[in-house]
Amino acid sequence: MIMENNGFEISGEEIQKAFAEVMSSAGKAKEWFEESVKAYKELMAYYRCAIMEIETKFNVLNEELSLAQDHNPIETIKTRLKSPESIAEKIERRNLIPIIEEIEKNITDIAGVRVICSFPADIYMLADALLAQDDVRLVEKKDYIRAPKPNGYRSMHLIVETPIFLHDRKKLMKVEVQLRTISMDWWASLEHKIKYKKHLEPQLASELEKELLECAQISAGLDARMEDISHRAQSAK
Repeated sequence: MIMENNGFEISGEEIQKAFAEVMSSAGKAKEWFEESVKAYKELMAYYRCAIMEIETKFNVLNEELSLAQDHNPIETIKTRLKSPESIAEKIERRNLIPIIEEIEKNITDIAGVRVICSFPADIYMLADALLAQDDVRLVEKKDYIRAPKPNGYRSMHLIVETPIFLHDRKKLMKVEVQLRTISMDWWASLEHKIKYKKHLEPQLASELEKELLECAQISAGLDARMEDISHRAQSAK
């Protein structure tokens, strides 16, 4: 028998039993953690597949539409998969349960495809062409071109759902698509860099916000002017 300081006696068998229970609990925790990590990796792989599906659709559209026009409507395609840190931050901010099902159901911008276009008209043409495909379902649409954000931000945002075909099944995945002109993308990139500079004094930050808004308005005018020049050049043929 083993005597504790409080006077209670504990047998060796009881100690072994308690130790076994602790080890069993630790083993279950480890198993749960490993299964969670595996499920997360699988989900991210599915999102990468969905990105490839949408990117391929845009590449095909660009190739096909360029035959009917004097220019390629797409200048560049960028893709990104949301980082674990960004996903964790969104889970905490939205008070979500940190499980795979909740992540997949409630976070719709994990997979992202950004399409940089030549002109605003190309954005609407490509968006319509994508949404006309029978394996693409529109979940949400936000047109920040016709209705820019107060800070001047312009872009077309689509949340779409598309299938990916695995070896044994079909799985529907959500992808965020952003369509912008070159000037919209340049402006958004610069605004993002400035917004996250924490050392700016309030007065300077306010001044920069006003200047960025003015730049956004100038950029919108430039897009419209360049598009008009393009139309006039095409009609002159």
